[in-house]
Amino acid sequence: MLQNFLSQGGIPEQYIGTTVISIKIIALVILCWLVNLVAKKTVLRLVRALIRKTKNDWDDVFVDKEVFKNVSHFAPAFVIYFLVPIWLEATHEVMDVIKRIANAYMIIVGCWVFDAVLNAVLIIYQRFDVSRKKPIKGYLQAFKILVYFLTVLFVISTLMNKSPWGFLSIFGGLTAVILLIFKDMILGLVAGIQLTSNNMVARGDWIEMPKYGADGDVIDMTLTTVMVKNWDKTITTIPAYALISDSFKNWRGMQESGGRRIKRSFNIDMNSIIFVDEELLKKFEKFEFLKDYLKEKTKEIKDFNKTKNIDTNELINGRRLTNIGTFRAYIISYLRNHPKIHNDMTFLVRHLAPTEHGLPIEIYVFSNDQIWAHYEAIQADIFDHVLAVIPEFDLRIFQNPTGADFQAFKS
Repeated sequence: MLQNFLSQGGIPEQYIGTTVISIKIIALVILCWLVNLVAKKTVLRLVRALIRKTKNDWDDVFVDKEVFKNVSHFAPAFVIYFLVPIWLEATHEVMDVIKRIANAYMIIVGCWVFDAVLNAVLIIYQRFDVSRKKPIKGYLQAFKILVYFLTVLFVISTLMNKSPWGFLSIFGGLTAVILLIFKDMILGLVAGIQLTSNNMVARGDWIEMPKYGADGDVIDMTLTTVMVKNWDKTITTIPAYALISDSFKNWRGMQESGGRRIKRSFNIDMNSIIFVDEELLKKFEKFEFLKDYLKEKTKEIKDFNKTKNIDTNELINGRRLTNIGTFRAYIISYLRNHPKIHNDMTFLVRHLAPTEHGLPIEIYVFSNDQIWAHYEAIQADIFDHVLAVIPEFDLRIFQNPTGADFQAFKS
């Protein structure tokens, strides 16, 4: 019918065949465009509207990651694949080429859809708490690389009408080159499997790795890198395999324990350490945190000296209180009553080995507030108080002489 219409229109006989084919191709292109337009403007909008009305939010992720938009690209490919044999009067060779191109296009679209689905799955998975301990981003990236590789392989084999397994044998001969090119990815994949399976590091962990200048929270783990947001708001990128080959500190144990360690010492001038006489004892008995301790300790000492029949007229004889021991008891009582100290974790107030800088007294306790700013404030508050009360025990802090000390000496 179309040929008769063109012949009656005055088109020469030798051009009618070419003109018919051209019109059919143009009509096919227009039809593909219309089908694509309907798929995107009507069907896709309807699907989006239905999804937005559902109570679930996981399907919204598939919309945001354009999974359905990528699926709509199949529509024109189906039109070409199924209508070309009917619409166009072409040779078998031409039909075969057109079908191969359509198949290659559908393989590429399938890769796009699969990529978008994996992106959506990652977003949904990261909403669960398990994603912090078991990140899957590196695995998905490795899987994507495999999919892209297979996509390229099947597209080339489809266009060339060859078996894909023949191309695989060619790539097998290039194994050494491929391993060299993808060395970081392979090392990263192996490291990612080790890190995840051994639960060594996860998104949200606070890690320290001085070699790479990293001190902060892990914000992302990819196939080849681990990104750390440092406390100064800078971002450090660490190769994934470096976390296996080098050492790093993970503070997750502290975060999960419910406490944060306070470990700090100060030095007492050993020349200020003395026995407690009656006058000093009366002073100490006025301290609220020492009342119970002094009551029990003085009774224990008196009973011991009486049992041993010791002459207590001399301070050196028998057992006696010292100002340093009483001071330690005060610190223990003060910390036990501190609302921000974790009493169920390690609790020590101890001597360290004396040095030329005096006798170190170390406080080794845990705060029950792990927030950095709060922790530092708690630690500062404790040592503010401790340093202020030391003179009340006739003790002196040891510190090297300063300019003011030399000026006082001259005067």
